[in-house]
Amino acid sequence: MFAVIKTGGKQYLVEEGESLKIEKLDVNQGDHVSFDMLMKSDGEKLELGKPLLTSKVEAEVIEQGRADKIEVVKYKAKSRYTRRRGHRQCYTKIKITKIA
Repeated sequence: MFAVIKTGGKQYLVEEGESLKIEKLDVNQGDHVSFDMLMKSDGEKLELGKPLLTSKVEAEVIEQGRADKIEVVKYKAKSRYTRRRGHRQCYTKIKITKIA
């Protein structure tokens, strides 16, 4: 069984037991969270929400973290203009426990 959930302005295709990194949520490690479901399928039957289904997807928070640093460089040739900045995106790693 799989479902499509919406969080952080993005949509994710998830299955039970799967772990994934999503945009940072304001929860603690070990907490349980639920997400709105847009679509659900068990292989034979497909249910679509208009826009959401009444059932939820439950997940457990595994960790809060920050991704590897990326370097942002602005450069203009022949004008002595260079700017360097780094960025580390915050994330929440979750494990899908139940698709209701």
